[in-house]
Amino acid sequence: MNRFAKSILLIINMAIAVLPNLFAQSGTSAETLPQSVTFWSDYPAETLARTIVERMSDAESLSQIFMFGWAGAEPEQLLYDWVSRGLGSVKVFGWNTDDIRLVASSVFSLQRSASQTRFKIPLFVATDQEGGWIRHVKGETSITPGNMAIGAAGYPVDAWYSAYYISREIKALGINMNFAPTVDLFTDRTSSIIGPRSFGDNPEHAGILGAAFSAGSVAAGVIPTAKHFPGHGDTDGDSHVKLPEIDIDEKTFTHRELVPFEYLVRQKIPAIMSGHLSFPKIDSSGAPASLSKYFLTDLLRGKLGFDGLIITDDMMMNGDTLYAGSLTNAFYLAITAGNDILISSTTARLNEPLWAVNLERMKTDAAFRERVKDAAYRVLKAKLVYFKSGNAAPLYPDAASIGKYIPDKEGEKFFFEQACRSITLYKKGMVPLSSRDAGRVLFVGSPSRFFSEGKRRYASSGDYRFSSEPGPNETQYMCDHILESAAPYNTVVCCVSNAQSARIARTLKGSGKKVVIFSIMSPEHALEFGWADSVVMGYSWSAYTFDAMFGALAGEYEAQGTLPFKP
Repeated sequence: MNRFAKSILLIINMAIAVLPNLFAQSGTSAETLPQSVTFWSDYPAETLARTIVERMSDAESLSQIFMFGWAGAEPEQLLYDWVSRGLGSVKVFGWNTDDIRLVASSVFSLQRSASQTRFKIPLFVATDQEGGWIRHVKGETSITPGNMAIGAAGYPVDAWYSAYYISREIKALGINMNFAPTVDLFTDRTSSIIGPRSFGDNPEHAGILGAAFSAGSVAAGVIPTAKHFPGHGDTDGDSHVKLPEIDIDEKTFTHRELVPFEYLVRQKIPAIMSGHLSFPKIDSSGAPASLSKYFLTDLLRGKLGFDGLIITDDMMMNGDTLYAGSLTNAFYLAITAGNDILISSTTARLNEPLWAVNLERMKTDAAFRERVKDAAYRVLKAKLVYFKSGNAAPLYPDAASIGKYIPDKEGEKFFFEQACRSITLYKKGMVPLSSRDAGRVLFVGSPSRFFSEGKRRYASSGDYRFSSEPGPNETQYMCDHILESAAPYNTVVCCVSNAQSARIARTLKGSGKKVVIFSIMSPEHALEFGWADSVVMGYSWSAYTFDAMFGALAGEYEAQGTLPFKP
């Protein structure tokens, strides 16, 4: 990835120039402020934050460090009840975002409700808009080439502008915090959890690209959050289902997993997400990092010197609750470990034990109460600096004007160019392949854009379609009939995105046809196709990626991407 040298100094300077100012110290005066102060009073952020937190009730302090999501198309009344009681943050999940104008209206209403509370503290509104595969805000937002495509191109400036345009879109909806970049490494290549969400397997490169992504996000006015600390790359375990154990020694942990996060801490990343991940050789208790005081307080805060916000992954995942024994205890352990914001994908009931028991504990456990107050202070100070920065997302987004900003018109041009820079010829073979040389072409795959872009270049063609996640019966049926369907064709272009589509494509080995493999998503599934005539890697199912892949195949430009990992 030697082309890093062409733009790394520029991007690092951008990161250094922008990131440290986001949550900077604002003053240390201990002056006594009037009783009438609110969030919008004109005082230094540190002083105002300390004053408000000191005056908060225990319930207001605890509420301030919670982040709840909602399940329906619009927030239910229960979430508004929480906001009126001082809830600090809300999260926009992917199941309620097809209508982005409704998302904007919901954010408007929630922020209006927050403005009517005692201290008028606005909400952090977060989502997961990583780019590529993970895109929680749907509707008309851009489906981008994603992190692994950025890693394959090797230009930090691509990471910067990817974050910049992604952030401009969600900012228009009033979303002010993004749970990205993902700096987990592409270590366990069988993982269905990380895969193309990773920049690659090189820790230093992941740190550089993560820092560039963070700087682009900040420049656009959205708070970035690096994840999943201390690293989700070396496991195929899904922390939604169980607690993954990553059985590596301290040397490997220090020189591999921690490197991207160390880099981001040095560049003043404003927030880091703690993962439900166990490293038993690092913390012998076996606790997930999200519930481990060693990982969050001793290591991240103490040794690495991180001074931003620590935010849990969703607390409704089995990765933390199975260890803690109950959701209530998981919340308690997450707070005492050092998290400042706790995410719940569902809105808790007003009398739920995770709330009631921990609120009562604040009355009897002075150390726990102090930790809650410290977390609330960190959240409030971060909000004061961000919302008064002059570059914050709108508190009251205008749903009627969303079409002006989404999709981002400048971003559309950039994402296509970025996709072209990422395309990798794992096996060049017949590339470039003209229509004349290809003859009749059969396109085999699932994504509709794959077929439409292919037919735009190769008119004499046919389809062989199957589901994006075919079950065993459908997979076997497709394997049994593909040779028959391919008989009238000279060339077969197969889109491989998972184990099932790879199995279907393998059936063509020895068929006598010209075979081109298009690898999207994790490239692991296509590494075995050395027997094919050509193998083209694109790392994403975005429209930009398919346009770029077929452009490279047809010889419209020369693909220069490189594998962002050692095969």
